[in-house]
Amino acid sequence: MRLAVIGAGSWGTTVAALGVRNAEHVSLWARRPELAERIAATGENSDYLPGRPLGAVAATGRLDEALDGADVVALAVPSHGFRTVLTEAAPFVPPDAVLLSLAKGLEQGSLKRMTEVAAELLPGHAGGRIGVLTGPNIATEVAAGLPTASVVALEDPEAAAAAQRLFMTDTFRVYTNPDVVGCEIAGVVKNVVALAAGIAQGLGVGDNARAALITRGLAELTRFGLALGGNPLSFLGLAGIGDIVVTCTSPRSRNRSVGEALGRGRPLADVLGEMTMVAEGVRSTAAVLDRAAAAAVEMPIAEQVQAVLDGARTPAAAVSSLMLREAKSELEGIRIVG
Repeated sequence: MRLAVIGAGSWGTTVAALGVRNAEHVSLWARRPELAERIAATGENSDYLPGRPLGAVAATGRLDEALDGADVVALAVPSHGFRTVLTEAAPFVPPDAVLLSLAKGLEQGSLKRMTEVAAELLPGHAGGRIGVLTGPNIATEVAAGLPTASVVALEDPEAAAAAQRLFMTDTFRVYTNPDVVGCEIAGVVKNVVALAAGIAQGLGVGDNARAALITRGLAELTRFGLALGGNPLSFLGLAGIGDIVVTCTSPRSRNRSVGEALGRGRPLADVLGEMTMVAEGVRSTAAVLDRAAAAAVEMPIAEQVQAVLDGARTPAAAVSSLMLREAKSELEGIRIVG
């Protein structure tokens, strides 16, 4: 199989390196031609994954070259640039290729999931072959060969099995799941919860509070995912609880790190100004709230995170607001059966 990875950030580069194990050919497209040239010359991505040899990855700054003959296309582009890049790439995407979004955000304005954007831009693409690769996957750990698991969510079972075979290694275990909506929404909302967990860490409110917040964040994620048609079991799997645990607890998590800095009182603009990579939760929280409102889903944690991001509420006041909410049943808003 031939794999094309569009986007040469840390995760896109890691996925390209993973694909070398089983693919006949792996191409990696970088938005900046000079980065593509440097990767081609040195065999590593010194900007995002220094010191990790990529093997037989063909780096290029041209989308037509990257996508030529691709059987699987992994779109490792942040949500805010997803539409622009895919619009440029669309004429070169083979009609039978499997498309996997690696982004974990919603599009601002349209409030669409990335697979919905892809389906819009590629209306003639084979049905059931647009999905996501998601799970508890910190790029640096995967690149270092540390063991983990992930999930390929695709409605087409043959396409899912093909992608599973492509990415499965002795340290990267891949499961399949037909629930694209649930897996994709879980990947989006866990970043919002990670911002909240980081804020709690920065405030120093204690392990009990962080555990409670993560658990209630999972409930919030589940309510939202169910309202959009997701399978409840997906939220208990790698895309749900697996990803939320690592993103809320790992010091390597960008969203958690941003939240922690906010909890310690640092201005958001200063925190983001120091980052070379994207913390998707910062951009996606407002879009999550807008789409949740349209689905009549209550998301109090996301509301408080957005208030902190907007500067409308201090982190301490946000925690207080959550603690003083009206008493409720733990299962309120979650209906698995009936």
